[in-house]
Amino acid sequence: MNAPVNDPSSAARSAWDIAAAVPDPELPVVTIGDLGILRDVTENDTGCVHVQITPTYSGCPAVETIREDLVEELSCAGYRRVDVEVVLWPAWTTDWITAEGHARLAANGIAPPAPVRFTGGPVDVRIAVRCPRCGSPDTRELSRFGATACKALRVCGDCAEPFDHVKPI
Repeated sequence: MNAPVNDPSSAARSAWDIAAAVPDPELPVVTIGDLGILRDVTENDTGCVHVQITPTYSGCPAVETIREDLVEELSCAGYRRVDVEVVLWPAWTTDWITAEGHARLAANGIAPPAPVRFTGGPVDVRIAVRCPRCGSPDTRELSRFGATACKALRVCGDCAEPFDHVKPI
């Protein structure tokens, strides 16, 4: 399931692309576009841009940094005014992480989350979190909370490497 995003018009495509490329401050291996945090980007004919984002959870401390990064990137690209609106409904879900986001997380040693929402097809039942380094299902949770609240710390029983796991929500 993708984030409920209005497909940006061709006029806003440049602003959308710039905003989507902003790295997540807590998971810099992925962008806010990869994470599905970016919801909408509109632009008017006077060079003003309105960006809507949905944080991974309502108390996410990275929201202000994301806002500042969006304003900086879009301003540097020549947009005269940048407004960033935080939208809390519908709530963000890890199902909004793109396939590219999943691949980038795994490639950087972070286990991506399993799907959360039922899509009408077969239900993916994850019995174990696979190690992003060696692929082993023999992993265990060391701590429910990792470097950020949205990640758990796990360790692989085969390669003995610790890794972060993005918790499905």
